[in-house]
Amino acid sequence: MWTAFVCLLCAPLGQVEAAPPVVHANAVGASLIDVESGRILYSEKGDVPMRIASLTKIMTAIVAIDNGKLTDTVKVSKNAFGKEGSSIYLKLGEEMRLHDMLYGLMLRSGNDAATAIAEHVGGSVEGFVYLMNEKAKMLGMTHSNFMNPSGLDEGEGHRSSANDMAKLTAYALKNPIFQEIVSTKVKKVPNPNEKWDYTWLNKNKMLSLFEGSDGVKTGYTKLAKRCLVSSATRNGQQLAVVTLNDPNDWADHSSLLQYGFKYYPLQQVANKGDAIDGNPWVIGHSFSYPLAEGEAASLSKKVVLVDPLSTDYRLGERGSLQYFLNKKLIQTVPLFDKTSTRMQAADQSTFSFKVGKPYKETLLTRYQLICSMMIHKMFNFSETEWLD
Repeated sequence: MWTAFVCLLCAPLGQVEAAPPVVHANAVGASLIDVESGRILYSEKGDVPMRIASLTKIMTAIVAIDNGKLTDTVKVSKNAFGKEGSSIYLKLGEEMRLHDMLYGLMLRSGNDAATAIAEHVGGSVEGFVYLMNEKAKMLGMTHSNFMNPSGLDEGEGHRSSANDMAKLTAYALKNPIFQEIVSTKVKKVPNPNEKWDYTWLNKNKMLSLFEGSDGVKTGYTKLAKRCLVSSATRNGQQLAVVTLNDPNDWADHSSLLQYGFKYYPLQQVANKGDAIDGNPWVIGHSFSYPLAEGEAASLSKKVVLVDPLSTDYRLGERGSLQYFLNKKLIQTVPLFDKTSTRMQAADQSTFSFKVGKPYKETLLTRYQLICSMMIHKMFNFSETEWLD
């Protein structure tokens, strides 16, 4: 294929606060990711496969959403009924919409729900596990192997790493159905067995502890210890934190989220319609990226032309603009003629969350956070509340 290259230097973006200091968590494995770009902002033993307990259910939920029909009725089998560990107490033969059961899976970490969902979507638990591992391969989760949909310590091969779970979480959070489920604090679902509805309270206390928190999942087994994935959105930027085997996870997640928002703010790198110096084309869609102070100076970009005989050219694309940070490719955006009908399409940015009111930390908000952490520490549930 015929191509041509034009190298261009990228001008520095606006300055932010201070260069990122050294940060540390109490977890054995940890990862902090920017959801839109997928950039890992912090990692501690991030590629070491570890037990992940019910963080597994993040994969279970997104595989069910991607492969199942939410309006389907799921019937509880003997295998799902009375599954050990945490439960939403489904009855044998009970029927529930898949969409509703996903709330029980993610808010209450129901192992009975996980098994019922797996059997319905995958045809069997084994069939669903196959789908889980195929999804892991698709996402580049090279340090993961799933053996069940619940995260129970069944056998020795069920593992993932902090960085892999961060990749999975970033993918899942871009799905609006998943995002809605994991950000829900309380959910009522019809109960066919009683006169009253099921009422499920989300176990994820980060939804109340950290301003802007919007997900995602707790986990605990005796072997995995405390595991947690949390996410939060501020000023249009969403971050997610993963900690594996962390005795002080609530505090660590608050600190890591604060760290990410403060030192790696999401910055606009390219705007849809911007002209390219020395070329007749314009940028096809906007692009933002989390950058620390001084990193903008390390950005560069390169134009790659499209073969005039290719299908892409006939569809209006004239080339692509590749962006690099420290010579590592971080994004590719299309280039079009100014008059191309492709430029009339909606912006193709992968970031889909509404921009909220700008968040500004004050002494009062910091004091409130500290008080919340102290109260939850004093009146914290026992570890059996976490059992998955």
